[in-house]
Amino acid sequence: MKKSTITINKVEYDLISVNTVIVGTGAAGFNAADSLYDLGQKDICIVTEGIKMGTSRNTGSDKQTYYKLTLSGDGDDSVHEMAKTLFDGGSMHGDIALTEAALSAKGFYKLASIGVPFPHNKYGEYVGYKTDHDPRQRATSAGPLTSKFMTEKLEQQVKSKNIQIFDGFYVIAILQDKGRAYGLVAIDTSKVNRDNYGITVFNCTNIVYATGGPAGIYETSVYPVSHTGTTGIAFEAGAKGINLTESQYGIASIKFRWNLSGTYQQVIPRYISTDTEGNDEKEFLDEYFTDKGRLFDCIFLKGYQWPFDPRKIENIGSSVIDILVFHETVIKGRRVFMDFRSNPKGFDFSLLNEESYTYLKNSNAFQDTPIKRLEHMNKPAIDLYMNNGINLYKENLEIAVCAQHNNGGLEANIWYESNIRHLFPVGEVNGTFGVYRPGGSALNSTQVSSFRAAQYIAQNYGSAPLSNADFKNLSKDRINELKTLADKLTQNKDKTNVMQQRKRYQRLMTRAGAHIRGLSEVSEAVNTSLKELKAFDTETSANDRAYLADAFRNRDILITQYVYLSAIKEYIERGGKSRGSYLVRDDNGILPLPNLPELFRFKLDDLKSMKKACSVTYDKDTMKVRFDWTDVRPIPVEDNWFENVWADYRNKNIIK
Repeated sequence: MKKSTITINKVEYDLISVNTVIVGTGAAGFNAADSLYDLGQKDICIVTEGIKMGTSRNTGSDKQTYYKLTLSGDGDDSVHEMAKTLFDGGSMHGDIALTEAALSAKGFYKLASIGVPFPHNKYGEYVGYKTDHDPRQRATSAGPLTSKFMTEKLEQQVKSKNIQIFDGFYVIAILQDKGRAYGLVAIDTSKVNRDNYGITVFNCTNIVYATGGPAGIYETSVYPVSHTGTTGIAFEAGAKGINLTESQYGIASIKFRWNLSGTYQQVIPRYISTDTEGNDEKEFLDEYFTDKGRLFDCIFLKGYQWPFDPRKIENIGSSVIDILVFHETVIKGRRVFMDFRSNPKGFDFSLLNEESYTYLKNSNAFQDTPIKRLEHMNKPAIDLYMNNGINLYKENLEIAVCAQHNNGGLEANIWYESNIRHLFPVGEVNGTFGVYRPGGSALNSTQVSSFRAAQYIAQNYGSAPLSNADFKNLSKDRINELKTLADKLTQNKDKTNVMQQRKRYQRLMTRAGAHIRGLSEVSEAVNTSLKELKAFDTETSANDRAYLADAFRNRDILITQYVYLSAIKEYIERGGKSRGSYLVRDDNGILPLPNLPELFRFKLDDLKSMKKACSVTYDKDTMKVRFDWTDVRPIPVEDNWFENVWADYRNKNIIK
């Protein structure tokens, strides 16, 4: 790695020249850096807006799941079987599914070997359980903080190797020429008051892009507040997206952002709503459920049917709860809480169905209040909130239906290389999955994708970056554009309005482009988002330079939001119905409950669309979004005759 400077229009910028820049310090980013180093590519560095800011370090659930190949017991499983499970989730390419399955055990054992406390029995078998969309017992967990443990242990590996981390750097552009990435532009937020705004330029052969999901586009989100994502600048550089319609949503707390799955629901807390001031308390679910037993069962089932799923709406299924929470919060503008101190009105264990009753009986969880049942079954779930300033013994827990994970994202091949060569989106920013995915598969993907990218780079892309002169010649116009934009944003005489704008963008997405969607609402949101994007330069004021990076974040959010909303509109206009984790309004559909508004009428998709994937391209000059629907690629059937594979491996014909 070499440090120097570059001067453009009499402005000097710091220049870092290095083989590979890894963007992001989550489980994927750290593993990419660690793997590259171990594979012999040591000319690397990491760029992050904040080491402790990402989703991997700051999210979880009552039992955060890691999904892997079965590694215990006598049940049948294989790489191909796991690939089939992933592939059968719909709109996922078979070769990607096979890759995710094939590297599963390798990634998992690495984590176990560096100290992530996954449980095993006395014989060394890593035991498992079934998770959502999983036919086998492939899931495991290190507790509520599985991904945090992963990230911390991988960080230790990286720091032990003295890999340089540029902390406090927000990436604002990917540099590419003729479909090849060759650099990055970032703002060093510690130097934002300098004449060059702290703009720092990275000249590199490769970019491993581990920036996480597009968290910043939503108002109600379980992603940490510190995480917004940077998918938009990848679209701007010409990187394709895939399956952008497919995200997961579920009930979560919003003061402290956390998934409310598992025992949080299985103890059957009381759901209440209030006005904006906390008055006019009512148990709003009672307005829709005439059968109390069915209501209590639905709450219980949210424990392991946590993601919103339109297939679980009909016949008053568990996802009706999500609809009613959305109706109360977004449509009515009220606040919704879970109360663990009191049972729901009319609660009696005898009203539960056999499944719910037996679970609580076997768990010895017949205590007289939800908080006592939670204390008995999962005391750490209470402690988690206590450690974040919320005492479930004394206060209600405010909730909403929140964005939780993006199954789509940037498109890439089996080595996780984008259509922009030398750009490797890994982890959640990569559009690995389709419509449905097993719970915990995202954590598996962080390790598989980052290792595969490292393999490819180490074998094929080990060359030095451009010379300073060649780099300057290619990048000077783009760097000057970004400097000029920073001038505009900071010299606007209006009061700084960056965070107010963001709230407006996010509210639009949650209302029109989250788990409840309608063509008219989405179309209007697309137009609004495009209007906001066109006016960004003139309507944004960051005259307080402390908000300059946030202004660029807003720009990224707007590009991302516009592209995602356009993809949702395209899907609905093609006749797409409710699937995955979202409901599509259909005037000719069914109404989940008779006293709900018409906007909740829906039809389930016939799933023919799951045989196709939708690639998305954004043209930054015309601001047009293009779509390409293609048949999903099947799971490859390889000739795995050992002698042949061994020969190809020896001759380095595998990783290419």
